[in-house]
Amino acid sequence: MRPVALRLCTLSRGLLTPGRRLTQGFQNPEKQRVLHIHEASSPLHVNNVRDKLREIVGVSTNWRDHMKAMEERKLLRSFLAKSQEALPPRRMKDSYVEVLLPLGSQPELREKYLTVQNTVRFGRILEDLDSLGVLICYMHTKVHEAKMSPLSIVTALVDKIDMCKKSLSPERDIKFTGHVSWVGKTSMEAKMQMFQLQDSEFCPVLEATFVMVARDSENKGSAFVNPLIPEGPKEEALFRQGELNKGRRVAFSSMSLLKMAPSAEERTTIHEMFLNTLDQKTISFQSRVLPPNAVWMEKSKLKSLEICHPQERNIFNRIFGGFLMRKAYELGWATACNFGGSRPFVVAVDDIMFQKPVEVGSLLFLSSQVCFTQGNYIQVRVHSEVASLHNKEHTTTNVFHFTFMSENEVPLVFPRTYGESMLYLDGQRHFNSMSASDTMKKDYLLKPQGKPRLLETSVPQ
Repeated sequence: MRPVALRLCTLSRGLLTPGRRLTQGFQNPEKQRVLHIHEASSPLHVNNVRDKLREIVGVSTNWRDHMKAMEERKLLRSFLAKSQEALPPRRMKDSYVEVLLPLGSQPELREKYLTVQNTVRFGRILEDLDSLGVLICYMHTKVHEAKMSPLSIVTALVDKIDMCKKSLSPERDIKFTGHVSWVGKTSMEAKMQMFQLQDSEFCPVLEATFVMVARDSENKGSAFVNPLIPEGPKEEALFRQGELNKGRRVAFSSMSLLKMAPSAEERTTIHEMFLNTLDQKTISFQSRVLPPNAVWMEKSKLKSLEICHPQERNIFNRIFGGFLMRKAYELGWATACNFGGSRPFVVAVDDIMFQKPVEVGSLLFLSSQVCFTQGNYIQVRVHSEVASLHNKEHTTTNVFHFTFMSENEVPLVFPRTYGESMLYLDGQRHFNSMSASDTMKKDYLLKPQGKPRLLETSVPQ
């Protein structure tokens, strides 16, 4: 079980307040502005954050020009630092970014974000968070001497995303804020919050932690990033939490069921489940029957296939990580809906590792499966793999973990094979790593959604 701090509806103390319009903290404050997620005047709803990223990296929106742009980026190698000590230190407020998604004040933007239940599509929010996380890290690593950034910053990991509202209104403005909260030698942790307007006040609805890595101008090797100097005890605590997060990820990886045997308690759990499915009439290890209100794990699968077109590419001409997360989430949501028989609500997303980039033109195979249930909760695992049009070999690119809450109590899921038993235990571990206590979980589902309390923040204006 991973120790994670309780954070549902009372978000971390270290994050910046959304009221401060510091989009680029170390630039001229008179020119600070709020970035809009979309440019309303554009019929294609061009993403302003993506536009800013293209400007920073120096790439074209034309697919045919991408090779030329990549060649030009080779010239930026001279701006890369030979060591981290050669880079000027930055503060947390230097990377602070605030982004507005005006769903309420600009109704023409709603359709892209609208669900049939008249809520906001969480998959679209994942796309926006991914773009924002990259932009935040570019603000931290800005090189004033260069017109374009010599770094290629990509998403390495979605550490966790915690929700504190069951659903969002598509008729109210949404605001994203975030900043770099921890750095290593070549990696950065970006903490982000999302707020929605309620009674003339932006109230927190989501907190996310992403880990980004910096690579050289050609995206072929690692590159150093600016050190981060926390200011004050709250920022120091936030930085220390980043160190703890790194240690937790290393420990969790070292205990992976792909590397180590289950614990004694986990082995007992699996054996008890096996005994509960034995047919008492035959007294045979081969004869298995399900207990009441239970489903075999193999019956909970859904699959999909995506063709990765150039439209879904990122600024480095690989498939956009936010697109992969959206597709995985939507398949996971459908799996939870199909399994539970009622509308599910996302509670948490965690431990999404981007193991391999997805090339434009690839075939993307997604396989979703319920791997653990408890009460109203459904833990869904989505496995992503790719194959090129010329090579039938499949390669894993991502594994996604989503925790959903159903409106009704859901059946128990039972593994039949040893491999499914390991999936069950892995799902149980991810479920147990959620930051909410049992009481908070119940409140999340049953109680009316009032205004969450916004905790005091740390970075000075």
